[in-house]
Amino acid sequence: MLFLNLLKESFLFAINALKVNRLRTLLTLLGITIGIFAIISVFTILDSLENTIRNSLSSLGDDIIYVQKWPWAPPPGEEFAWWEYLKRPVPKIEEYEQIKKRSEKAEIVNFAASTLRTVKYKNNTAEDAILWANSHEFEKIRTFELEDGRYFTPFESTAGKNVCLIGHQLAADLFQGRNPVGKNIKISGRKVNVVGLIAKEGKDILNSGGSLDDMIILPIIYSKTLLDIKSENANPMIMVKAKPNVNISELKDELRSILRSTRTLNPKEKDTFALNQSSILNSALNSIFGVINLAGWLIGGFSILVGGFGIANIMFVSVKERTNLIGIQKSLGAKRKFILFQFLFEAVMLSLIGGAIGLLFIFAGSLIASSKIELEITLTLGNILLGLLISIAIGLISGIFPSYKAARLNPVEAINTTF
Repeated sequence: MLFLNLLKESFLFAINALKVNRLRTLLTLLGITIGIFAIISVFTILDSLENTIRNSLSSLGDDIIYVQKWPWAPPPGEEFAWWEYLKRPVPKIEEYEQIKKRSEKAEIVNFAASTLRTVKYKNNTAEDAILWANSHEFEKIRTFELEDGRYFTPFESTAGKNVCLIGHQLAADLFQGRNPVGKNIKISGRKVNVVGLIAKEGKDILNSGGSLDDMIILPIIYSKTLLDIKSENANPMIMVKAKPNVNISELKDELRSILRSTRTLNPKEKDTFALNQSSILNSALNSIFGVINLAGWLIGGFSILVGGFGIANIMFVSVKERTNLIGIQKSLGAKRKFILFQFLFEAVMLSLIGGAIGLLFIFAGSLIASSKIELEITLTLGNILLGLLISIAIGLISGIFPSYKAARLNPVEAINTTF
């Protein structure tokens, strides 16, 4: 009870001091508000960016290996030998067929290639629309929903029929709110029948094939009339999904064996293909965002340091102005810890109020920014707690020495002090 009363009295003294010195309080709050705004806004933007990128990467699948010409990152401890990768052949549809035939650890194997083309419907045109050509296994290896229509039939895929699926946003641009299913669009002058409308998925910041909103999905056989799937410009790849309970490293070893034998590489020759997976990019992201977060601490730390010096300076002034009052309190029996808590609470209250105002500005800014740009910026509970904890820490550090100085004043000298 004694401790609670001490806290209560110290809190009331601190509140009264803040009310009496409104201008000084406002100027002190401004420093800590700017500091908290700077550091937490940096972390909020970084966290939102990281979450968006990782969500985009999750669409690649943790259990899927991408057979491609270029690696997503160099092997650990090695440099990116682009001059060697440049001479590699691109994956071929014959290799896709060999993997389907020989692999025992792959559940699904899909061949894909892509290009940009102009797409038209009557008088409406979409420039540089993404055409993504896939073998029939695409719907099994890539999860998506159809808003209307259907997927290709096996016959349409193998016979090379001129059918396609269209992304939600591309359909909105071309058809202006009308249902595209059953209608014909023109791709490079060729008529293609829309059999399915893909449900809206939202923007993909990496443009990694994660969002289908701006894409047209075609059967790989028909797409040969629109693009050269053997060209590097088409970015051909083989997507291989592991069977349940099959370790991704086991699948990778099997694929390496199949591809090396298919390409007749001798044991001394290096791989002429890349086996990519999402974990490669996740590891790179961990390193990148680790460095960026450290930079965020350094940038925001300077702002917080300025705010801390502001609080410390104001607290020293406050102690000096109230020296007579401290002397009277001590002569009436106030203990050192009461005086200490009184000024320490004032410093912490200043810092907390300034931090809370800074967090409110960040919250308002995140709402405005999210409505203006594609990136969804969210002030998380973790960052709110971090901002408040930093505020408390700055208040304690900035206020401890002035508070200690006030608590150590001699009551007789304090009462007789004049300014």
